Amino acid sequence: MKRLVLWIASSLFAFTLGNAVAADVLIGAGDVLKLTVYGNADLTTETRVSEAGTVTFPLLGQVPVAGLSVPAAEKKIGGALESGGFLRRAQVNIIVTVLQSQQVSVLGQVNRPGRYPIDGKRSVLDLLALAGGISADGGDTLSLIRKRDGKTTKEVVDIIEMVRNGDLNRDMDVVSNDVIYVERAPRFYIYGEVQRPGPLRLERSMTVLQALSAGGGLTPRGTERNIRIKRRDANGMLQILDAKHDDMVQVDDVVYVKESWF
Repeated sequence: MKRLVLWIASSLFAFTLGNAVAADVLIGAGDVLKLTVYGNADLTTETRVSEAGTVTFPLLGQVPVAGLSVPAAEKKIGGALESGGFLRRAQVNIIVTVLQSQQVSVLGQVNRPGRYPIDGKRSVLDLLALAGGISADGGDTLSLIRKRDGKTTKEVVDIIEMVRNGDLNRDMDVVSNDVIYVERAPRFYIYGEVQRPGPLRLERSMTVLQALSAGGGLTPRGTERNIRIKRRDANGMLQILDAKHDDMVQVDDVVYVKESWF
């Protein structure tokens, strides 16, 4: 069910970054621009915005464009061509072919971790979809780490609950240099007389009986009447608990299924 929900979310919010970007994206250092002037093919150029925020353009030399939107940069270069007496009417077109300055990092348990460009207004689910969705080892929650006005904040977003409830208010917008981190799914451990002992994914509200099922069920020598849970308390002290079938399994619990003597 969880994988289906995440697949639907990815399908709903997936997008593709084309050659052109949204008009409200601001140009920044590292971006690659293709500039053309209508009727003047010899002025066509493709250049990278320097660390100083400038591009090199024929006839004009270094032109500051960092911090401008694409339409504003087009207007600025066109105006410079006209005021410099190079053209009577300059219709400039800019395409951002590489959006290097506006990127969000998507890390952790996703299928394609990396840095992704954001062309305009984008949300957590948009970026999660672009990264291929949560991997099989990923948990239900992710962390959104943001830096604003010199302060770093961390928001934890429960993806499954957000999608199930349709609460897209939690699908927060992201901006350049935000970090989305998907944690590994919580685990528990089961050993003793079960078919598949070892670490297993802890599902929500998982009971001891469900944990036995996840472990492949009992071996011929196992018994459901003699199960122990080894659990660390808040102080790190080990507790050994007699487990009932409907008891909830917690993160990092060790479920031990003993051998039947009868």
